[in-house]
Amino acid sequence: MWKLAISLGVAAVVFPAALFALWIYRLPETTVAGAPMPLTTGEAKRIVDALQPRTRKQRRPLIAVVGINDATETTDYLMPYGILRRADVADVVALATGPGPMRLFPALTVEPHATLDQFNKQHPGGADYIIVPAMSRDDDPDIVTFLKEQAGKGAIIIGVCAGAKVVAAAGLLDGKRATTHWYYLDELRRRHPSIVYVADRRIVVDGDVATTTGISASMPMSLTLVEAIAGRAKAAAVARDLGLEQWQGGHRSDAFKFTRSFALTVLGNTLAFWRREQVGIEMTPGIDEVSLALLADAWSRTYRSHAVTFADKAGAVETRSGLRIIPDHVNAASQHDLVAPSIGDRRPAKVLGDTLAAIGQRYGARTAESVAQQLEYLRH
Repeated sequence: MWKLAISLGVAAVVFPAALFALWIYRLPETTVAGAPMPLTTGEAKRIVDALQPRTRKQRRPLIAVVGINDATETTDYLMPYGILRRADVADVVALATGPGPMRLFPALTVEPHATLDQFNKQHPGGADYIIVPAMSRDDDPDIVTFLKEQAGKGAIIIGVCAGAKVVAAAGLLDGKRATTHWYYLDELRRRHPSIVYVADRRIVVDGDVATTTGISASMPMSLTLVEAIAGRAKAAAVARDLGLEQWQGGHRSDAFKFTRSFALTVLGNTLAFWRREQVGIEMTPGIDEVSLALLADAWSRTYRSHAVTFADKAGAVETRSGLRIIPDHVNAASQHDLVAPSIGDRRPAKVLGDTLAAIGQRYGARTAESVAQQLEYLRH
């Protein structure tokens, strides 16, 4: 009897392992490389026209970036906020479902400007735009109700990355053209089969709803929104300030998928948990929140490291655009395995490129590529 028990026990381990190995083997080795599929001039113009404010509720458009207090995606939340604030073409506020700090994912803790309820009382006419990041819960009832109400008041709803799942949960993508982060695409289409997926586009607009591809798409989306509000020249000036000579809504969707290389890299780094490192990021007053988000997000997606912040004194640190971020530690630089280079006056695009290069040097090219895959950032 004991021999049977042992045999069954071995089978219980070997059989799942064999299935897992078969799954890994059947994955494509790599993705397709190549340039993004460009937009025609007419298509680009239609996107910009579709994003122009529907009504002028006030002198300048009002934009709200929303999230839940636990695990709203870091770059999805901070990049649109930071870019739109630096553009200074609209009033931009950062909101949360409830009072108190927001713990973003995978890094950073911020103090939002107001709760959803407070915003509703301050602005009964609603916002011109609502930006919806990825969140740990797609169907948070407060967010879903808020999105439905704001859409009813005429706001353009913009789902960034997997924020499309949140917008879909509110019923605002039914029967519409849309896109999302490559990893969540199948889930979105399975849950909401009436959605019409559009490939090779970083931004898809249908009526009063827009969606984007993965995390890094919040940069071209924000610039496109600046163009819709204030014109191409203004958007180009903001792009140069970010370190970009150009931006585009075109994409290469087949360059992002679950590959054998990606799966083995993430699995290997995860299993090597004893080598996991802590990367310290020094918080200084006036730090650029766009660069900070990219820096913290990238280091936290290696599966070999996690970014934490530190400052020379207790208390929240105010960023370049007036958002307060709570450091994880005080006077703790020596406690980290690695301290990230100071952001200084480096532009966000430069920070991202430098960070991916540093990740490649420390953990290897495959890890750097896996981070770029998660950010849906086309490096070639």
